[in-house]
Amino acid sequence: MSSQRKVLEAAMRAMAIGDAGAALAIVMDTEGSTYAHAGAMALFGGRDGQVGWLSGGCLEPDIQRRAQAAAEAGTLDWMDIDTRDDEDLLSGSAVGCRGRLHLALLPLARLDGLATLLDAWRQGSAALHWTLSAAGDLQVRLHEQSAQWRLPTAPPAEAPRQAAYTLAIRAAPRVLICGAGPETPLLVPWLRELGWRVTVAERRPRWRPAAALADQAWEVSPTDAALRASDHDAALVMHHHFELDREALAALADTGLPFIGLLGPGRRRDDLFKVLPGDVRERLRHRLRSPIGLRLGGQGPEAIALSIAAQLQAVLAGEPA
Repeated sequence: MSSQRKVLEAAMRAMAIGDAGAALAIVMDTEGSTYAHAGAMALFGGRDGQVGWLSGGCLEPDIQRRAQAAAEAGTLDWMDIDTRDDEDLLSGSAVGCRGRLHLALLPLARLDGLATLLDAWRQGSAALHWTLSAAGDLQVRLHEQSAQWRLPTAPPAEAPRQAAYTLAIRAAPRVLICGAGPETPLLVPWLRELGWRVTVAERRPRWRPAAALADQAWEVSPTDAALRASDHDAALVMHHHFELDREALAALADTGLPFIGLLGPGRRRDDLFKVLPGDVRERLRHRLRSPIGLRLGGQGPEAIALSIAAQLQAVLAGEPA
């Protein structure tokens, strides 16, 4: 998710300035053990340089050469990278993975109108659907919006194995942080790098600069923040202030957010539960993670921010957290 968001935002910047040398590489299919999976992306040749990775760095030079050639020619190119050969392993030239990547290399300059769809995807909560045929017919769809292109194809050194490929790039998950604090300047950039869209709700002047690091900063009360967070996937209660945390938990109990995290030790959670009505406690009980964060060890805001980011990454990936 992180790479997809960063790559597509870089693609938007390249299209905004009319960068004719930028090409988007998309993994359409894989076999065996690979660094990247279907849907992974990288941008080559744009003003930002390379954005995104499809391997640990060993395959990128070859991909970049082909991608830049596709951009210069304005053609769709198909590229197969197969690292399963035992001869490479025995000769010492193997890259380490034993798999196959099938890539589509798309010249961005030929995709007029794509930036509008990418911007709508970045702001919304729906998946972006891609359909690409072997003949060069590309459709990108978001809800009822769609765009289509017919791309000339380069001579197929590696012909596609399917008549058409489809991918769905899901929207970035959203997290609301109720209250900034010492952890925020570290936590917000880490979560954004991991693919989350981050909102920080903070009215206290001391912490507004930290809140400004987020995608959105709301100068509203915890209650108002909860009312506005219906499209978010998680909320973290982190005020370092008992009454503000109590207000946030009471308001979040009335939302459908499946993940609510509370910063602080278990004793603090117990004290908060003593002053919350029984029906509020019951609505929170199966969604509240407290103390928030995985048990990684360490002390201080750096270790706390890392443990929270690790737990949300596990949630994002569908792992037990």
